Amino acid sequence: MEQVDARGQACPLPVVRAKKALAAMDAGRLEVLVDNATAADNLESLARALKCTAHREDRDDGTFAVTLSKGADIVDASQAALEAEPAAASEGEAASVVVIASEFMGAGDDELGAVLMKGFVFALTQLDQLPSTVLLYNSGVKLACEGSASLEDLASLQRAGVEVMSCGTCLAHFGLTERLAVGEVTNMYAIVEKQAAATTVIRP
Repeated sequence: MEQVDARGQACPLPVVRAKKALAAMDAGRLEVLVDNATAADNLESLARALKCTAHREDRDDGTFAVTLSKGADIVDASQAALEAEPAAASEGEAASVVVIASEFMGAGDDELGAVLMKGFVFALTQLDQLPSTVLLYNSGVKLACEGSASLEDLASLQRAGVEVMSCGTCLAHFGLTERLAVGEVTNMYAIVEKQAAATTVIRP
């Protein structure tokens, strides 16, 4: 079994290193060591995207060992990642990604900014063509957490098939990891991939 020791490495390095190691394997098992739960969650998300199986072990010394198993019948990692993406938009329609980097819209007055952001997220639900993904990072992750005024609108988007993804590092920074109420935790590598693949990136 191959091993990647990513302890002490910041997001998205553990995911990047694991993805590269899997891409170099035809089949087998890869153990990735990390030292925080967010990194372990991100590795499990990577396994789902690459259609690998994952076994997670939370050790007493604070280490998280995530073992990713890649079968001989699984295509290479880069191809699997493409297949794991949401279905492409219909011909003639643009696949858009919405990036929300703050709980406020604009600058100058936070009270007004909060009202504007709530209106922006609601307006997304009313579009004829919904975005494929909503990415939340920095204080934008607060919109997907308990108590957010935009929670129901984000939940409505998710029910309609829109991916709602919040930066795990950001959630941890604000102490909100356990309060995420809609969508999934993601990492900076995935955030960059989503934007790079998008036809249109919308920023409030």
